[in-house]
Amino acid sequence: MKIAITTWGNRVSPVFDAAQTLLIADIENHSIHSKKYESFKPDDIIALAALLNRENVKALVCGAISETYAARLVENRIRMFAFVTGNAMDILNCLAAHNIIKPAFIMPGCTSTSVSGMPLS
Repeated sequence: MKIAITTWGNRVSPVFDAAQTLLIADIENHSIHSKKYESFKPDDIIALAALLNRENVKALVCGAISETYAARLVENRIRMFAFVTGNAMDILNCLAAHNIIKPAFIMPGCTSTSVSGMPLS
């Protein structure tokens, strides 16, 4: 399964609108088979949805994101894991090994059950 993480340096971008880089990774059999970085414009959500679909990405991991942008991505069959924080590779390794985003990676103050301990597939 391919997933994308919005990044800021080596971390998940705290705010989707500030991100300009995606880490796209292919996870199979509990390991990362490939990864690459792609530039994107967060204010062009239609182009981002097209990029994610073209790359066959099934899920997007990001920090804070507006409901409007999240809804547009979900409409395009992209599963959202928002309000995630931490080192992007640590999160990617956690997803590969455990197929979930652990509560330790949820932004402080966020109690969303849509992310915490939720399986990726």
